[in-house]
Amino acid sequence: MSAIKKFQVTFDCADPERLARFWCEVLGYVTPPPPEGFTTWEDFNRTLPPEKRGSWFACSDPSGVGPRLYFQRVPEGKVVKNRVHLDVRVGTGLVGDERLAVLEAECARLVALGATHVQTLYADEENESCIPMLDIEGNEFCLD
Repeated sequence: MSAIKKFQVTFDCADPERLARFWCEVLGYVTPPPPEGFTTWEDFNRTLPPEKRGSWFACSDPSGVGPRLYFQRVPEGKVVKNRVHLDVRVGTGLVGDERLAVLEAECARLVALGATHVQTLYADEENESCIPMLDIEGNEFCLD
């Protein structure tokens, strides 16, 4: 049997630092300290050629459990639906009106950060409620 591998989730985007900081707020993640010898990321970026400045940024789970998120600048914008998306698990273990209230409260918090509420999918006989959303660059994710 092979060992479990660590992984990171990579986002192609227009503004890596802005998107990374958005996801830090969503998930409670933190940005890593700048490379050794630099006081800030801005100081580090000034040492790079102009075309490389701000070309990537990352954030990580402060507990070390969740995957690292890596954001890399690409020239093209998002065109089609994501084939993979994050489910942000804020309603785990909750059902009915209690679950919906937690999802809606988190949705309101994220909309204030710049996310877009797509729709609310209400519970039925098979599924509990969830809320599909878009991050600040239009990437799909769900509050689940």
